[in-house]
Amino acid sequence: MFESAEIGHAIDKDTYDAEVPALREALLEAQYELQQQKRFPVIILINGIEGAGKGETVKLLNEWMDPRLIEVRTFDQQTDEELARPPAWRYWRQLPAKGRMGIFFGNWYSQMLQGRVHGQIKDARLDQAIAGAERLEKMFCDEGALIFKFWFHLSKKQMKARLKALADDPLHSWRISPLDWQQSKTYDKFVHFGERVLRRTSRDYAPWHVIEGVDSNYRSLTVGKILLDGLQNALKLPKGKASGMNPAPLPSAVDQMSLLNSLDMTLSLDKDDYEEQLITEQARFSGLMRDKRMRKHALVTVFEGNDAAGKGGAIRRVAAALDPRQYHIVPIAAPTEDERAQPYLWRFWQKIPARGMFTVFDRSWYGRVLVERIEGFCTPADWMRAYGEINDFEEQLRDAGVIVVKFWLAIDKQTQLERFQAREAIPFKRFKITEDDWRNRDKWDDYRAAVGDMVDRTSTEVSPWTLVEANDKRWARVKVLRTINLALEEAFDKSDKHDKKKK
Repeated sequence: MFESAEIGHAIDKDTYDAEVPALREALLEAQYELQQQKRFPVIILINGIEGAGKGETVKLLNEWMDPRLIEVRTFDQQTDEELARPPAWRYWRQLPAKGRMGIFFGNWYSQMLQGRVHGQIKDARLDQAIAGAERLEKMFCDEGALIFKFWFHLSKKQMKARLKALADDPLHSWRISPLDWQQSKTYDKFVHFGERVLRRTSRDYAPWHVIEGVDSNYRSLTVGKILLDGLQNALKLPKGKASGMNPAPLPSAVDQMSLLNSLDMTLSLDKDDYEEQLITEQARFSGLMRDKRMRKHALVTVFEGNDAAGKGGAIRRVAAALDPRQYHIVPIAAPTEDERAQPYLWRFWQKIPARGMFTVFDRSWYGRVLVERIEGFCTPADWMRAYGEINDFEEQLRDAGVIVVKFWLAIDKQTQLERFQAREAIPFKRFKITEDDWRNRDKWDDYRAAVGDMVDRTSTEVSPWTLVEANDKRWARVKVLRTINLALEEAFDKSDKHDKKKK
């Protein structure tokens, strides 16, 4: 795979000097067009052999283009804040917005390669990381991102000569780091696993570009032209993201039965039983959150449900069991301009809690397959692929020790009408009822179908849905707390068994 990047590609100075002015002008023009259109972000991944000119090339790109529109990010050793969250969290936080460019050093490929070369992970873990990188990039591209992946290459002999030349130059010796010399000793392993990663992750939507790094003129012109061609082609595409083929419609049940229809909506608790069980479950929850085993986990609860189903009341009873410093409640509304400039999961990644902490999502990423589906805010292709993206997202959370508990609070149509009318009649509750609530009620059947599809496709062993019979608010509140407690206890038991196996 790297043979053609070891044959001595070079461009003479006269040719370089003649071509650079036009290339710079075209790159700037494309960059400003990108900013003006604000249709997609550009993600540039920088990887390869130490000493192959990665930093020099990026420095030159900043000179050729407007650096105010380029965000250069370097991901070195993970910070304590990053170690307390899923591995992808650090990358999601730094994504460029639509109309901007992001250049990533030390990206997900660097992490997996360094880990495998130095024996920190085995082949099976490398394969998992490769698959995760493919899913991540596929989602970014499906959301409209343009991805460039560059591997800067040198032969083993060229690398050693390059490092020696830099080390002997008083003006540039500072650029040589211990990592550079370390990689010279592990060159063969690095290239072996690098080829494996490139072969597995070069896709039509995000191909790898292998750049020979010996000659700076060749290296710079080649990278500049690849960027220019990719930008110009993307900017010429019709406005609006291509949705591809329309997916086949999801089948409905022939007998019209669904999980929601199977719920017993008469379940209830009298006041005395409610107060006794509520206090018991709140005390249980408080104790579990203070358990030392919680240091290995974070807790995320997702509250979805019909309008007026009592999500707010259930959340308040959960929060009442804890010190306010332990949790964060995140109400989800329509995305802001900044949020619309990113993939739809971006705003939720920002709120993932650290280990030992608890985040409540009042509405969530499931809006993609609910309100966005019903209101036509995204294409059928978008919300159809979202099921898989969400499952992958929640699996990443689980793998990082995050316990995800998801609730759908269900009420029947008559109960909703009564609660709407009660809200309108009580002055201090009128703020809870809006025109959107009545409009959503008119789409009751559409939402029930969407909820059925959502549960069918995203209720997994990793993070199952709990359907809560919420006609009786007391029953719903106790069931929510009891479900959270059971999820915590199950996670702690699994951790205990895992720790015993390690011993």
